[in-house]
Amino acid sequence: MSLVDERLSAELAGESGRLLEELRRGALSGEELGRAGDLLSHRFLVRALADARPADAVLSEESADDPRRLDEDRVWIVDPLDGSHEYGMAGRTDWAVHVALWERGRGITAAAVAQPALNLVCANGVVAASRRAGERLRILVSGSRPPAFADAVASSLGAEIVPMGSAGAKTVAVVRGEADAYLHGGGQWEWDSAAPAGVALAAGLHASRVDGTPLEYNQADPYLPDLLICAPEHSEPILAAVREAGAAS
Repeated sequence: MSLVDERLSAELAGESGRLLEELRRGALSGEELGRAGDLLSHRFLVRALADARPADAVLSEESADDPRRLDEDRVWIVDPLDGSHEYGMAGRTDWAVHVALWERGRGITAAAVAQPALNLVCANGVVAASRRAGERLRILVSGSRPPAFADAVASSLGAEIVPMGSAGAKTVAVVRGEADAYLHGGGQWEWDSAAPAGVALAAGLHASRVDGTPLEYNQADPYLPDLLICAPEHSEPILAAVREAGAAS
């Protein structure tokens, strides 16, 4: 793991977030603002990575996939604006910038999630906070595409389901001890979870598919549909509840 790569991921996520906050203070709103933000952040990240790491490949939500990345040893996986819908809504803070580095044979080795509306960058080395013992389990899910099995899992565990926007925002909430788990089953891509999973694992949290298998990145098909991020002590009960709901295959 390179401290230089770690710093770079955090700096790029933070700077992209500052640009997005500046754009958000302008005249645009709604979907138009979301589209403009996606493009602004994407262009900044691609240019910055080309300058800082010209030999590395980039997989971004906002550009066509180049299959040559499959032959590279280092691939940056970025989501320039995760939660563009929430970004376009005044007052919403649950949107984020994702920057992660995948290295062959090592997986995600550097990751950062910026939540600009909170002036926060969560990166490798952050230690997850703990929630108070005895509290009802809080499981975060997508506000627009919650897992079909979420209610069954919550019923099995006596948990509370809480909707939220960006995958990065949900992961940061778990890292900060504001929730116990983030459960997703409505379809995602590598750029949605690479940086969140990298940050979560570096913080000592559990991160896997909903059947418990590892998250694999820089695959030929970047579709990675489901995800569980949680405090380690909750992983087995949640995975068991998912299995009982018939969701894990």
